[in-house]
Amino acid sequence: MPPRSRSVRRVMTTLFACFATVIAVQNFAVSAKKNTKSEMRITHDLKYLASDELEGRGVGTKGLDLAAEYIRDEFEKAGLNVRAIDGSAYQEFTVSASAKLGKKNSLRLAGSDDQVIPLKMSQQFNVCSFGGTGEFSGEIVFCGYGIDASKEKSKYNDFADVDMKGKVVIVMRRTPRQNDPKGPFAAAHGQLSVHATLLKKVENVVKNGAAAVLLVNDPYTVEQAKKTFQQQISKWEKKLQDEEQALKEANPDDEDKLQNLKERVAHAERGLKAARERAGKDHDRLMSFGHGGKGADRTLPVFHIKQEICQQLLKKSGHPGLKEIEATIDETMKSMSFVINGWNAIGETSVNKTPTPVKNVIGVLDGDGPLAEETIVIGAHYDHVGRGEFGSREPGSTEIHNGADDNASGTAALIELARRFGSRNEKPTRRIVFIAFTAEERGLLGSAHYVKNPIYPLEKTIAMFNMDMIGRLNDDRLTVHGTGTAPRWQPWLESNGKESGFQLSMKASGIGPSDHSSFYRKNIPVLHFFTGLHKDYHKPDDDWDKVNMQGIVRISNLIEDLVDATLEEKKRPEYLATKTSRSNQPRSGSRPYFGSIPDFGSDEVGYAISGVAPGSPADLGGLKGGDAIVKLGPHEIRNLEDFDLALRKFKGGQKVDVVVKRKGEEVKLQVELAKPR
Repeated sequence: MPPRSRSVRRVMTTLFACFATVIAVQNFAVSAKKNTKSEMRITHDLKYLASDELEGRGVGTKGLDLAAEYIRDEFEKAGLNVRAIDGSAYQEFTVSASAKLGKKNSLRLAGSDDQVIPLKMSQQFNVCSFGGTGEFSGEIVFCGYGIDASKEKSKYNDFADVDMKGKVVIVMRRTPRQNDPKGPFAAAHGQLSVHATLLKKVENVVKNGAAAVLLVNDPYTVEQAKKTFQQQISKWEKKLQDEEQALKEANPDDEDKLQNLKERVAHAERGLKAARERAGKDHDRLMSFGHGGKGADRTLPVFHIKQEICQQLLKKSGHPGLKEIEATIDETMKSMSFVINGWNAIGETSVNKTPTPVKNVIGVLDGDGPLAEETIVIGAHYDHVGRGEFGSREPGSTEIHNGADDNASGTAALIELARRFGSRNEKPTRRIVFIAFTAEERGLLGSAHYVKNPIYPLEKTIAMFNMDMIGRLNDDRLTVHGTGTAPRWQPWLESNGKESGFQLSMKASGIGPSDHSSFYRKNIPVLHFFTGLHKDYHKPDDDWDKVNMQGIVRISNLIEDLVDATLEEKKRPEYLATKTSRSNQPRSGSRPYFGSIPDFGSDEVGYAISGVAPGSPADLGGLKGGDAIVKLGPHEIRNLEDFDLALRKFKGGQKVDVVVKRKGEEVKLQVELAKPR
């Protein structure tokens, strides 16, 4: 090649390289600008959806309806058809009757000497939502634990020698010998006995013709609560002592380290103060209305009374106190039931149980072309747990649970994806249906209703993409469930997920605790996006300022690309059935409280945890985020399902050896389990 030609070639190559660099820079700038605008929109949506004005988006609240209206309006602004359901965006239905407390609720005790003791609501008694409405007046009978196990090996029966017809019956919660894993009421595999359940106790009393039930906390449970709080005090005292010692030994010239240690001392002081305050409170806590569910539609009035009220009645009638009764039953395994002579209970309850209307919110982008009648569903649930009446992990709390991550994050991404697809000049090659599901927290009810009543044929619904809790992206770790439900999912995610900078954890199963499961059960390929559990899950602290907005944008970008890839492919995704996880098999009973937070994004062998609840048995036992539990007692643990099944073989109060893998080494710990929550 002549020298001149080579020179021209070099110049042209350089020019093309410069041109490509300019284009790349321009594309990066456009992408960054797009992401910035997207983040601003998502932040605006999420802050509103997770605001106090929306009351935690609980079923039956005005806030849930406000959220539905907001989503519908944003769908319409995005260019979606919001009239696909008889001219509406709302797919309406009702959920099982919820219980609401009426105005007339009272309880008083009347003695034979004309003494009348009126009791104060929320202080000395509460009405139970699983009870019924009615007025009553009757003699008081104490019936131990309210158990009828006469046909079982123990032959234990609290009702054998007492007439309860028309009487007001006091029963203790739980069962005898709770600290004995081999006791007569330890159900199969160490699960909580059915005899301990509130509804079973009420059912027993109803069968015996009683007029009303007064539940009272058993002494063992109250003492265990006190013990737990004392352990928290000891833990914080030790932590404060260690931090103060470290501060004393620190180099006085290292200002950064000194400041850090001072902050840690202050943190320990606050923790100790809070623990002492909690320990000083009354541990004989009344159940809030809503605890235990709604129960049967027809039943008798049910109250929960303070121990001090029951103790007062027992003392005035010459009977031993609750602790003595509990100890005697534990020792003899014989019931202690008797009439509390000279005392009657008079009262009334008003528990209103009515079906609650709810609605899915649906927006549609029609397709264009030969595949226009095939449907892709993009979904997220928009409900949460309100003030914690149903589903809270903070017992007794009446604070608004804003549910910023669960699932205002997924809902905000759903709206953003609707905007992106709706703003395009051309119609998609297939129909896209955007669904904001309701009542997910009540058991996937919104998605279950849709698949039973689809607005477009399920046999032509080719894929469902679900977003639930995508607001806490940390270290780029993103979990995707359902990757085994179609052959194309995993290869696509492996390529594009890595390019997007995600550390993906892919789970094959199409079954899980979110709305994608409803579609998978109808043989539709699914993917569910999730950034993991955290300590604020189902607590009042799940607020918008803890959400990673940039993370939601990045996940939205990934899903947008995935939907585009599905639209461009002429062949629909091939459905594959995945192996059902043992965690989805029905189980009876409950399990003791452990206090670990699962790390669903980990691929470690064992049950990996991302953290522990402060003051929980796991925390007190020394477990830490990053641990993987590989053994619980004698049971080998390979995954969360193994752990769940093994934990059910123990009872609260038991000390259990736990082996964890920590930084590649096995560490043996011991955890004292707490009672089920």
